[in-house]
Amino acid sequence: MKTPTLVGILCLLAGPVIAQQLDVDFSIVEDGQAAGCAGSIVSGLDPNGDGFLAVRTGPGSDFRKIDELHNGNQVRTCARTGKWVGVYYGQPRQKGWVHSNWLIDGAG
Repeated sequence: MKTPTLVGILCLLAGPVIAQQLDVDFSIVEDGQAAGCAGSIVSGLDPNGDGFLAVRTGPGSDFRKIDELHNGNQVRTCARTGKWVGVYYGQPRQKGWVHSNWLIDGAG
């Protein structure tokens, strides 16, 4: 029988990694030297309305909603198609597309 390695044990403790499937994928480029993905913050959502910014699998409201962001959430913007922005956020890192109307550039 094979003895488990430390890496194998840590992977088991961390649980399965679920790959997030996007209909329109984009690359995350952060090399520490040049600006790749810029910081933004979610802002301007009406707390009396939906109160969330839908994260979608592609750049448009016809793509499936996979998550929600709220006022104050920080994201990194990495791609742009019209008014839609490819973002990553959270721990563990997640990514998807959001409408740029609700992002303020320059955060974190």
